[in-house]
Amino acid sequence: MKPVVRSLLETDLYKFTMWQALLHMHPNATGDYEFKCRNTPAYPLAELKDDVERELDHLCTLMFSEEDVDYMRSLRFIKSDFADFLTLFRFQRKFIHVDTDGPHLRIRASGPIAHVMGFEIFVLYIVNELYFRRFDQQAALTVARERLAQKIAEFRAFEQEPKRLNPFEFFDFGVRRRFSGDWHEEVVATLARELPQFFKGTSNVYLAKKFDLVPIGTMAHEYMQAFQSFDVRLRDFQKKALEDWVQEYRGDLGTALTDVVGMDAFLRDFDLYFAKLFDGLRHDSGDPVAWGEKALAHYAKLRIDARTKRLVFSDALTVPKALSLYRHFADRVMTGFGIGTKLTNDTQFEPLNIVMKLTRCNGQPVAKLSDSPGKGFSTDETFIAYLRQVFDQRI
Repeated sequence: MKPVVRSLLETDLYKFTMWQALLHMHPNATGDYEFKCRNTPAYPLAELKDDVERELDHLCTLMFSEEDVDYMRSLRFIKSDFADFLTLFRFQRKFIHVDTDGPHLRIRASGPIAHVMGFEIFVLYIVNELYFRRFDQQAALTVARERLAQKIAEFRAFEQEPKRLNPFEFFDFGVRRRFSGDWHEEVVATLARELPQFFKGTSNVYLAKKFDLVPIGTMAHEYMQAFQSFDVRLRDFQKKALEDWVQEYRGDLGTALTDVVGMDAFLRDFDLYFAKLFDGLRHDSGDPVAWGEKALAHYAKLRIDARTKRLVFSDALTVPKALSLYRHFADRVMTGFGIGTKLTNDTQFEPLNIVMKLTRCNGQPVAKLSDSPGKGFSTDETFIAYLRQVFDQRI
């Protein structure tokens, strides 16, 4: 069977942007990442252990090609020294371990962050593709194509609605939980061909390069979480993370993630300085309408015209949900919609809800306090309690 991973470029853009920032600002940082399945699979994931081991062996033989690195250099926010680093980079097998615990699959990456943070996306789509290879491929793809056609029809019907102040734009955020690499590619090619007026890019750098699309992404939770362990007061970790991002990118990649310790705690740190410097905010947990209204109220409080800012929604989106949010906000603020699993793994089979999260950095626990129950992640309850106390977050 052909390997799951086709190229080291086939990962989310924000892996590269966080990688560069952390390599420049905190080159000696170490981290531990742990895999977790949040729902009940159709069969025990432990059965995939040997296949996952084989795929990781393959992953650790790959390197960025000269063409890959040239493409990365073409992105204006990628620095020349980071591109040079990519020419030498290779995943080290010694930093990632696979085990089982009864029916559960255990995967842990541990080592220098510059060497282990990149494993996450590859591990997730390796597990996904191996898992779904045991299902009826043709039956799944028949349903997936029918549902993709329905989505395209929904967008075409939506196009007949009266125009609003800001256009509707959506992106593919579906690499990590996709049905397969081939299906992901078909989805992106189809959307680029059929809906160029709405479909504006993909987080998948490999497919962005292949189809001449805009690669989309800025930061994820692990970037912000890492700062909980750096040489800064815990209460100030968000401000330090945002400040380092500003210094690294100098106006590029200006969408900040808000839910590492909850939206309310984020806004207390997102003062006039940051609100002017960042182009907008990304939603990834909690009620999206309530979140957006809080963001707009915050901009109004700071006397910033929200029409100059963008709200990006990316939490478990469907096409109807994205269109509903657009109708609610589009006359007051620019919007963007990152649709993931419902683009790249919408079949009759239930998707896996799998994650691989940073749990420790520099030997210290780190955590995410999500605005949605079940989306938080930590292996240290004592630290979770302390973090809640510091940021006055009620359970």
